[in-house]
Amino acid sequence: MNTAVLSSTFLLTLLLAVGLFFFIKASVKDRTEQVKLVSEQAEDVLASELKAYFSQRSYRVAAVDDPSHQVTFEGLVRPSWFLAIFLTMLSAVGMLCLGLVLSMLVPARGGIFLLLVLVSPLAGIFYWKKAGRSEQVSLKLEGLTLEGNQTQSLITVRAHRDELAAMQKALGLKAAD
Repeated sequence: MNTAVLSSTFLLTLLLAVGLFFFIKASVKDRTEQVKLVSEQAEDVLASELKAYFSQRSYRVAAVDDPSHQVTFEGLVRPSWFLAIFLTMLSAVGMLCLGLVLSMLVPARGGIFLLLVLVSPLAGIFYWKKAGRSEQVSLKLEGLTLEGNQTQSLITVRAHRDELAAMQKALGLKAAD
């Protein structure tokens, strides 16, 4: 095969391997966000609803700061079997491709490069160890009085973005303007 073709194929495969590395690394990245949400319910009703919601999702109250109306919930986030297997398979395909290109570049030692596939389970192990962690949700609840004695509640929440989306959907909360 042409040396220029092999060299460019190797370069592209190496770039894809680097991308795969950062993709695996990003699978365990912290995605904590802070948002302000509004509810039509009164502050005390919403507080009990929030406590029930987080208890249902296996969170427990970790800290309560009464003067500032702030509550911190803590729960254990379990890693996903599907994602661990997916990352392992993706890594195996990437390492196989890299091994094939290297075996074409260095035909004398070609078979040894195919053993790169054996490092692919490290991707799943890396995800499994880093993704299973304790996560905190911090809530600050404030009552708002609008025109005409209408009350609303303003919640400032700091949590993982997936947890925020699930909470917003389950409790019918709207983003504050």
